[in-house]
Amino acid sequence: MTTQELLEKARGAKTAMALAGTETKNRALSAMADALVKHQDDILTANRQDLDAARGTISTVMLDRLALNPERIAGMAKGIREVVELPDPVGAVLNRVERPSGIVVEKTAVPMGVIAIIYESRPNVTSDAAALALKAGSACVLRGGKEAHRSAAAIVSALKEGLSAAGLPEDALQLVEDTSRASSTQLMTAAGYVDLLIPRGGAGLIRACVDNATVPVIETGTGICHIYVDGQADQEMALNILENAKCSRPSVCNAAEVCLVDRKIAPEFLPKLKNRLVDRRKEQGQPPVELRLDPDAAGIIPGVPAGPADFDTEFLDYVMAIKVVDGVDQAVAHIAAHSTGHSDAIVTAGEGTAKKFLAQVDSAAVYWNASTRFTDGGEFGLGCEMGISTQKLHARGPMGLQELCTYKYVVRGTGQVR
Repeated sequence: MTTQELLEKARGAKTAMALAGTETKNRALSAMADALVKHQDDILTANRQDLDAARGTISTVMLDRLALNPERIAGMAKGIREVVELPDPVGAVLNRVERPSGIVVEKTAVPMGVIAIIYESRPNVTSDAAALALKAGSACVLRGGKEAHRSAAAIVSALKEGLSAAGLPEDALQLVEDTSRASSTQLMTAAGYVDLLIPRGGAGLIRACVDNATVPVIETGTGICHIYVDGQADQEMALNILENAKCSRPSVCNAAEVCLVDRKIAPEFLPKLKNRLVDRRKEQGQPPVELRLDPDAAGIIPGVPAGPADFDTEFLDYVMAIKVVDGVDQAVAHIAAHSTGHSDAIVTAGEGTAKKFLAQVDSAAVYWNASTRFTDGGEFGLGCEMGISTQKLHARGPMGLQELCTYKYVVRGTGQVR
């Protein structure tokens, strides 16, 4: 099926989705979750084919991002079931006012219509995005990366079975078959067919959408996330947070890429950091972190000298840039110059210092004494997420059901004229 044909099918299904009641949508989502588990073997077979084709062409970290197993499929099903439990945003009255004229004005949440998602090699995005879009009353068009296309196709096949079982149109969920750039460009310019486009992936994909789209776009994802270790930090806490934020899953957008260290504690803290992220991980048979050091940090511990681009790079790997700064003001200034507005953290026991950091760092999520890895729809209580918005208009941070709706004004009167 051509991309144009599936866009037409999705547009044809959006009215049925907009009119679907909460019970019907929840029944469909439950059936979709069951179908994922039921067809687990088919999905894993397709995923193995994707992995075999990708080996040697993408990094080990990105292979892990692509890989599925029974636990991850169970997690995908769990994410859909969590969406079932969330309140239906469609029809919610966001604000109500009765005017002196007697008219009643209600600002009411309504579906977007057709939501298109362009994403790369994470198969779980397929089910997360579909579940959220459909619960929000919209049709969904998915365009995954070529590395994960077999996996995505098997997942969509299972999800469509669940949709059909609940009496909703299978056409409300579409997977683009063409994985060339042409299909991405077609979605970006599908005015009249796509009501909202959400890119999930690297900086190149997101920039291409922002630069070329003629349909509304929510910019997501690129995460140059910073952790500032203040002079008043509990250093053991800082080490725990840094290892989690860098190493628990380095290929995701909420992984930390930069560590800023207060000059007051740098001679004491940086050797501890090297021991935790490099030496100890080697001893335990875990991938060590490559530390890319500014000149001040390089004067304290061995590592790789930081290049001109290292503080502006989303590594998505076991690599972290390290810079010594003169206190919180310089940390905030560095983040302002290099952050992508995703997630940034401070580790400190100083409440005043923390409040300054939280107030002045202009990112979608700011943290005090916690890992940036919490920037996630599930961790924020939104169920699975559509992505992390790094822009300020309409949606910011993890995008759940409410962010996938727009609104209209419903006005009731008794014959008033102006």
